Amino acid sequence: MEGFKWLYPGLKIKRWLLLAILGLLLLVSGLTVILGITLLASAERGFTWFILHTLGNLGSPLVGGLLAVALGLACIIVSVRYLAHSIIQVLLPGQTANPWQVFYRRQYLARGPHLVAIGGGTGLAVLLRGLKNYTRNLTAIVTVADDGGSSGRLRQELNIPPPGDIRNCLVALADTESLMEDLFSYRFRQGEGLAGHSLGNLLLAAMTDMAGDFDQAIQELARVLAVGGRVIPSTTSHVIMGAEFADGSTVLGESNIPLAGKPIKRVFLQPVACRPPKAALEAIARADAIIIGPGSLYTSVLPNLLVPGIVEALRDTPAPVFYVCNIMTQPGETDGYTVADHLQAIIVHCGRGIIDTVIAHSGPISRAARRRYGTKGARPVLINGPAIAKMGVELRRGWLVDETHVVRHHPERLAGLVMEEVYRHQSRSRQRLVYLLREKFRHLAR
Repeated sequence: MEGFKWLYPGLKIKRWLLLAILGLLLLVSGLTVILGITLLASAERGFTWFILHTLGNLGSPLVGGLLAVALGLACIIVSVRYLAHSIIQVLLPGQTANPWQVFYRRQYLARGPHLVAIGGGTGLAVLLRGLKNYTRNLTAIVTVADDGGSSGRLRQELNIPPPGDIRNCLVALADTESLMEDLFSYRFRQGEGLAGHSLGNLLLAAMTDMAGDFDQAIQELARVLAVGGRVIPSTTSHVIMGAEFADGSTVLGESNIPLAGKPIKRVFLQPVACRPPKAALEAIARADAIIIGPGSLYTSVLPNLLVPGIVEALRDTPAPVFYVCNIMTQPGETDGYTVADHLQAIIVHCGRGIIDTVIAHSGPISRAARRRYGTKGARPVLINGPAIAKMGVELRRGWLVDETHVVRHHPERLAGLVMEEVYRHQSRSRQRLVYLLREKFRHLAR
């Protein structure tokens, strides 16, 4: 009896079901004439006779059959479209996309490759915004070392991990309209205690208090945003980031590192015994590819790799690991760095053999942008191919810049280049497997 509830008034279901049935009858009637089937000939005054008698007045029976088929197909297509739209409006309120686009994203993209993106800041969000158009099997492993701005205040006052970078990734992966994205990113400009906070950070803090667990709060908020993928903190421990500079001095606090204005020798986390969530390690183990960056090298990328267990998981995975290098240097962190210098910093902290391919922007940057960034001490990151080759890392160049009021990676162009590399490595792996199988059978045949 539960099935009859679909026929209740007001559901906007019955009308489209009836239209689909009508279309099916028209389609069968038309095909009956066209194919010369006479199974319904005994029904002297049946539906088929009525349709053919009506449409046959327009010409020969063949013309009537063709018109019945065309009209039947049109009725079926319209009924299915609007039936799907009615159901989607209930399951996904406010969804204005074409139903076929929703089915495409939910079904076709669900079969996409399993990708893991590691980083933080705005760079990781840019990458995710592009990759979600290729697959829904995305996992973002995000740094929680931030201690500045709204995230830092919530971290101190509520004793929760900083939510800012997590929020950025959730919004980037969301299927929601741009208004919802703007709402979660909205930052209060006034109000005692509210000024400087973003609404998304406050919602994540409230969800953490309700759920009693930060990771559970992330998953609940992901459901609200209809996120296609998963966002995981690199550690659930309350870590503090520090840096040792070339002159031997040290500083604690992620936000204090670039303010020192000194060459960085190494960065570290306290406590050292922090651990990554089990879900992060499992995602790396089953990934088809891992992408590190883009983002601030020392304060967004390396904090994830410093969590014990992450680097070991990257070494054990058979999946290729890509590093997306920044387009511009960052004052106080990577002054004067080339692409090879970025790789060398990762090698110093993690050892060799982590990165398989580095992806770098190659192309012009406008004079206005270079002048604007130059006043802050930032320069384009130069590519030195020979030095990269000596490190045993492949180099992939591409025009990846997106210039607005800031210079950052273009989401679609970056994701397109990443996916090219993913499919290229998958093809290479298949060719290698075929080669090994051939050699094994050749050996057995001797």
